[in-house]
Amino acid sequence: MGMTGKTKTPLPTGFTIGPIGLSCNVLLAPMSGITDAPFRRLVEYFGLGLSYSEMVACRELACNSEDAMRRLVRTSADIPFAVQIAGRDTGLMVQAARIAEDSGADILDINLGCPAKRVTGGLAGAALMREPLKALKMIEAVIGAVDIPVTVKMRLGWDENTRNAPEIARDAEGAGVSMICVHARTRQQFYKGRADWACLRKVREVTSLPLAVNGDISSVEDAHEALAQSGADAVMLGRGVLGRPWLPMQVGRALAGEAHVDDPPLAQQCQIVQRHYHDILDHYGQAVGIRCARKHLAAYLEAAGEAFAVETTAWRSLVCRSKDPVEVVDLVCLFYRELEQRRAA
Repeated sequence: MGMTGKTKTPLPTGFTIGPIGLSCNVLLAPMSGITDAPFRRLVEYFGLGLSYSEMVACRELACNSEDAMRRLVRTSADIPFAVQIAGRDTGLMVQAARIAEDSGADILDINLGCPAKRVTGGLAGAALMREPLKALKMIEAVIGAVDIPVTVKMRLGWDENTRNAPEIARDAEGAGVSMICVHARTRQQFYKGRADWACLRKVREVTSLPLAVNGDISSVEDAHEALAQSGADAVMLGRGVLGRPWLPMQVGRALAGEAHVDDPPLAQQCQIVQRHYHDILDHYGQAVGIRCARKHLAAYLEAAGEAFAVETTAWRSLVCRSKDPVEVVDLVCLFYRELEQRRAA
């Protein structure tokens, strides 16, 4: 990757979560259906500070379901790994926390922020922000059950009338939590509008814990602005990394004051897509893997096409309809060759 451009004044990088030291203040968000082992392995290859599993339902983990246990697969010996669990039954959360710890997780994260109806409908995720005392007792029980650091990820609140993230963060610190992460929207906003990074200032004012800001951070510029507005110590990247697994590395180096790192050359991007695709097929098996890979393939094509003002709808349709792995790879290679030709024209 080429390095160009001017550097900004470096922000503090590297911090600790309990006794766990991180090399930089860029975290990969837990995303259901996205941050599985193949994706984490690829992002970790480029580099970041902390990698999160997909959200794991405590009931499934307590039952040792195959899908839940697969989410606990560690993918790097060098980068700390956090497992995020979700639920509202304190006993099951404690069981799940112990299983995650026994599996080798460095950090255990409690989900108080998922906005999905299937989660909040069970009064878990962001719904627990409407029951702060219930959430606090659950947090205390989980902290008492494990020896690894426990963190909490939440939203600003349930809705505009109940932005209670500062209160929950303050109480969580008193319970012994080691880090707080806030997605800068309420649950009722889901992913609409822009994340309100400045609202994290109210969280920053009431806790001395490491604080991570999440939501709409899709570039180096976003990361600088999110940290400046929020007063947070770290950025957690989510949907912006889809199709660009090198983004956390770019952000991390920029926050450390290093020169801008270009996206990989198109030929290397093509190789990255193929590597990721085959890893998905190996991880899930061909039948399931072909389906799981489609969202990633679509994201790669869209990200690369956007950089060259190429309409990718037809390409995405061709690639994502195919059930033949050989054909999929051929189509991906053809797409990147056409981008190369466009650049050379």
